[in-house]
Amino acid sequence: MLGMGSALETLCGQAFGAGQLDMLGIYMQRSWIILTSTALVIMFLYIFSAPVLILIGQTAEISNATGTFAVWMIPQLFAYAMIFPLAKFLQAQSKFMVMAVISAVALVLHCFFSWLLMLKLGWGLAGAAVVLNASWWFIVAAQLLYVFSGSCGGAWSGFSWKAFQNLWGFVRLSLASAVMLCLEYWYFMALILFAGYLKNAEVSVDALSICMNILGWTIMVAFGFNAASSVRVSNELGAAHPRTAKFSVVVVSVTAVLFGLLLALILIINQKQYPDLFSNNAEVKQLVFELTPFLGASIVINNIQPALSGVAIGAGWQAIVAYLNIGCYYLFGIPLGLLTGYKFGMGVKGIWYGMLSGTILQTCFLFWMIYRTNWNKEASIAGDRIKQWSGKSDAKKEGEEI
Repeated sequence: MLGMGSALETLCGQAFGAGQLDMLGIYMQRSWIILTSTALVIMFLYIFSAPVLILIGQTAEISNATGTFAVWMIPQLFAYAMIFPLAKFLQAQSKFMVMAVISAVALVLHCFFSWLLMLKLGWGLAGAAVVLNASWWFIVAAQLLYVFSGSCGGAWSGFSWKAFQNLWGFVRLSLASAVMLCLEYWYFMALILFAGYLKNAEVSVDALSICMNILGWTIMVAFGFNAASSVRVSNELGAAHPRTAKFSVVVVSVTAVLFGLLLALILIINQKQYPDLFSNNAEVKQLVFELTPFLGASIVINNIQPALSGVAIGAGWQAIVAYLNIGCYYLFGIPLGLLTGYKFGMGVKGIWYGMLSGTILQTCFLFWMIYRTNWNKEASIAGDRIKQWSGKSDAKKEGEEI
């Protein structure tokens, strides 16, 4: 869902920069139609997730628990279909504060009701599902209320039949974006999947889940850099300001590196203490301690990489980066991880080493692409794209991939 929504990030950002505010609402409605249809298809994967996991070799206990929770989370799937287009619509206009306030309120409510339902009332996973679904739909409702209230000016003028025009072209743009981002997210999720096949799998999965949880928290900062870079670059290219777009890339890259180093340093300093916050199992805590250097390196790289991916989204390079991800992640990183983890007997550390190497390689390629970019040419391409998608050009090929 998030991946398919990133096409909207490019189009809305560049249209806003060019001053074509009326197209932002049309783009968002097209994205709602496409993502809701996609959610209907993905829903069946949620329903049959337990037998699928058993089929690929996961234990019955893990598969059944995951399958039950996935079914409970189907309402959240449709919330995703609404919220990601909303987020891109608001981000393109730099309305970050209202998004932050709504998210902060949702977080407070989420924490309270999680404690109430899961701990106080003992609902367990069912309580977690109820709270997660409610939290996401609260954010959707609050953002819709903000948009419909007229706070976005000319960017929202109501529902329009134009949203149903050129849907196939929009689908192609969305699929290119989805492939790019899904390859990135699935890559690290595969780390936990592969750990499930190791000896003493429960300890490996528990330790990795703790590390991935921490990495997920720090990636929230990186997502901020991703959004900032994509919005700024797309806005400036849409406004035909290539030098400003280039300067924005430099600023966000340097800032991302410094924040990544700071977060990794805090983690390394506290590497003996923080495992106690997550587990009482001595084996799990020891493995988390041993994985901390890998986690620290991942935090640094995963602060830089999303910032560069944001530049790619802002410039509309999703299809190119999708091919880059396939090569770096799936043809290099995963094979290397499996080789070091299983063949060389390094276990979960070997798997993580290989996959981290793939991320580093992909980041280096992104740096090289950005360094070699002709920003004047990118501004011209953005201008042509805006004319094509607003219906103001006679583009030869509708739905040309970003």
